[in-house]
Amino acid sequence: MDSATKDEMQPSLPPGSSCPGPEWPEQERAEQLARGAALKWASGIFYRPEQLARLGQYRSREVQRTCSLEARIKSVVQSYLEGVKTGVWQLAQASEAVQGAREALGQAHGLLQGMAETTQTLKPLREQVAQHKQLRVLSQLLPRLWAVPAAVAHTQTLIDAQRLLEAYVCLRELEQLQEETWAPLEGLELPVFEGLGPLAEALGRAVETVAGAAGQLAREDPALLVAAVRVAEVDAGYMASLELAPRDWRQRCLQALQEGLERTHFGTPLLPEPGALAGWLEALRVALPAELALAEALVAPCCPPHYKVVQLWAHTLHSGLRRCLQQLLEGPGLGAADAFTLLHWALHVYLGPEMMGSLELGPEADVSQLEPLLTLENIEQLEATFVAQTQANVTQWLQRALDGEVAEWNREQEPGTDSSGFYHSPMPAIVLQILEENIRVTSLVSESLQQRVHGMALSELGTFLRSSSVSGLQPEGAASGALAPVGTALDELQRRICRLVLEALLAELQPLFAALPSRRWLSSPELLDDVCERTARFCQEFRRVRDPAAQLLLAEAERMVVLQYLRALMQGRLVCRGAHERTQVAERLQHDAAQLRELFLGLGLEESVQCAPVLLALRDLLNLRDPMLLGLEVAGLRQKFPDVSEDHISALLDLRGDVSREQRLAALSSLQAGPQPSPSAGRRALFSLVPAPTPALSSCLPSGPCA
Repeated sequence: MDSATKDEMQPSLPPGSSCPGPEWPEQERAEQLARGAALKWASGIFYRPEQLARLGQYRSREVQRTCSLEARIKSVVQSYLEGVKTGVWQLAQASEAVQGAREALGQAHGLLQGMAETTQTLKPLREQVAQHKQLRVLSQLLPRLWAVPAAVAHTQTLIDAQRLLEAYVCLRELEQLQEETWAPLEGLELPVFEGLGPLAEALGRAVETVAGAAGQLAREDPALLVAAVRVAEVDAGYMASLELAPRDWRQRCLQALQEGLERTHFGTPLLPEPGALAGWLEALRVALPAELALAEALVAPCCPPHYKVVQLWAHTLHSGLRRCLQQLLEGPGLGAADAFTLLHWALHVYLGPEMMGSLELGPEADVSQLEPLLTLENIEQLEATFVAQTQANVTQWLQRALDGEVAEWNREQEPGTDSSGFYHSPMPAIVLQILEENIRVTSLVSESLQQRVHGMALSELGTFLRSSSVSGLQPEGAASGALAPVGTALDELQRRICRLVLEALLAELQPLFAALPSRRWLSSPELLDDVCERTARFCQEFRRVRDPAAQLLLAEAERMVVLQYLRALMQGRLVCRGAHERTQVAERLQHDAAQLRELFLGLGLEESVQCAPVLLALRDLLNLRDPMLLGLEVAGLRQKFPDVSEDHISALLDLRGDVSREQRLAALSSLQAGPQPSPSAGRRALFSLVPAPTPALSSCLPSGPCA
């Protein structure tokens, strides 16, 4: 397609139309896009020659379309211009309205400024009007206001005369008059009403005073008590109805009831003299139930039901008593009697049927659910105090009793005897009776105190003396070994007493045993005869002693004689010079053992507890013919007497006089190589109490104690 054809295809503008140049880049770009789209469309339509014949139709149609678009655009633009014109007109109207409003506001501002100045000029007039109103009210109330001082004085007189209801009525009238003046006077407080506050306080104190003496007034003047309670109740309701700040007269009345009750029974500090506590507690035992009965019979009818007078009385008395006892325990320490009395009273009497648990008191008087009078710490403190002081008293008494008993037994005349002829002293029975009585009495308080005193009694008895009646102190249900420590301590004490008694016998026998063994001893029984004679004479006094103490004295005497015999043998005073002398020594040991056995059997000592059989064991060792068998004899001796040592064996071998070094070492080695001795209950030490001379080093084993 040539350029001429393209020019003909361009749509022509209608006459009178113009195409103004672009006013902004977007318009120019839009026109270019539109032209490009038109050219593309025309190129597509007229690309084939047969369509050129229709060019005129297309041109005419495009001209019509263009004219239609221009008409629509003109219509839109015209409508837009009309809207703009309307908006401009409305803006002009609004501007005129705003200007008018501004002028009106300016005029109003000027008027307001003028009115403010006028108001300032009227302020004195307004104040005068208010004062006029107040003066008018005062002029109306003036007669009543003139009567206020006299009414205040009259009300005070009524209060002083305890005419509380009348005084309260007068007070309310004065307060109402004061309220009537508040609103007109805009809260202005008149000087004439300055006395109402102290007057109300005086009436409140009067109510408290009457309530504090409720117990006495309930008996003497119940009407006054009722008047005080009614004043407190009426005032509480009146103040609540007017939504005014309460004066708390009801609470003050209840508090005064409690304080008066505590002051009556616990007002003075409790510092009783020793022994006076029991009287004070006894007085409370009588007074507190009587006070509760008075509250139920006389005070409760004078008070409203919601006061719960009986419950209030019971709780107040309980708390006051509890506080008083706490102060008492914080003061100087109590004596044993006072501590016991307080424990028994607080744990048993107070809640018992004689006091707060009485069936005559109603359920409101129940205090069992409140805090106990004594805390666990208080009970522990009182029990410890009682036990400590009781123990000190028992210790002193036992010491005095023992001193008296010693003085009695040290007199020139013989001690007293019982119907059987045995020496007798009433002191053990008295001691046990006193301890039993202390234990029995504490069972009235608590099991814990009884256990404490029981332990104390056993401890003190452990320092005293043995008695077959000790088991009587053991409480039912206690462990069978509870007395074992006491028994052990008393057994040891009894043995010490036996040793003290036998010291005199020992002093007589030691010079006789100094000559044993000797060749005179081998040839004559005189030495042992003297020992037996003096021993028998000394032990004859034991017939006045009851068993088992008599058996113990005889056993200790026999054991002491045997120990002195062994001690003499171990001193190395005799060495056998041949088989004949060894036979003599063995026969003498056998004879002496039999003589001692017969002596103590005759004195009444059981054979099973005698120690003399040890001499027969030594006889077998000394009478052995073949020294090569000494090891067997030594081992057998070790089995019978485990406390025998190498030193003792060496001393016995020295007594034989025929043992070589090798035989000695072989015999001593059997002590270590042989079987260990079997334990035996009741076997007492013998050789360990007998000193032996240390043998020469050549006679010791390398591992022996003498090496």
